[in-house]
Amino acid sequence: MTQQRWPQRLWVVRHGESAGNLARRAAMSAGRTHIETSGRDADVPLSALGERQSRALGRWFAEMPESERPDVVLTSPYRRARQTAALMHAAGGLVAAPADFQQDERLREKEFGVLDRLTTRGIARHHPEQAEFRRVLGKFYHRPPGGESWCDVILRLRSAMDGIALRHGGARVLIVAHQVVVLCLRYLIEGLDEEAVLAIDAEGDVANCGLSEYGFDPARGRDGGPVLLRWNFVAPLHEQGAPVTAEPDAPAGAR
Repeated sequence: MTQQRWPQRLWVVRHGESAGNLARRAAMSAGRTHIETSGRDADVPLSALGERQSRALGRWFAEMPESERPDVVLTSPYRRARQTAALMHAAGGLVAAPADFQQDERLREKEFGVLDRLTTRGIARHHPEQAEFRRVLGKFYHRPPGGESWCDVILRLRSAMDGIALRHGGARVLIVAHQVVVLCLRYLIEGLDEEAVLAIDAEGDVANCGLSEYGFDPARGRDGGPVLLRWNFVAPLHEQGAPVTAEPDAPAGAR
């Protein structure tokens, strides 16, 4: 009998609404070229609404029997992701304690390089050649100077998923990360191609605290594998009275 190398359950969650999401919305509404946030992107915190969304998702998990809640938690090292997981735990939704949360830099946000904190208008004004490169290459392959393409994100996520397979087979694993990471994980887990994952992206942004859920099916493939049960699931927010937001972390021209 082959040892199970896939989590029994895997949830992938985008962080709650952040102060950066609010800043981006304000910049786009005002027609500005730059998104005004202070400090590093890694240090951007949740907004008050993002905190509320995180608690709401935590309360939804808390309604499950303890034997069904996440017992392994992996987070991006970015502050907004770590806060989301901590607030979910405070709401009673996670078996794993914060001291046992595992920060993994491979789950960090996509690096935007020279396009960081620029709106679509800002990219067109300050880096028109990058806007053209992206138009020709598409977001899957376009790598801005100092940044990453979606392929680059996928490469680092491959090793992260290998680590999960080695350490957490049969466990109930929660990943808290970012919009592009959520989409690229779906690409990897489901064996999608460029066209398929970009079609999913085109359907709409991943919601803040939107949840994807995979269950292990022993009959899938030679050794069993994951089956998508929920995608961009926001019913827990509705049930708990928390407004749903889906603001990208970057303008379409950078993301």
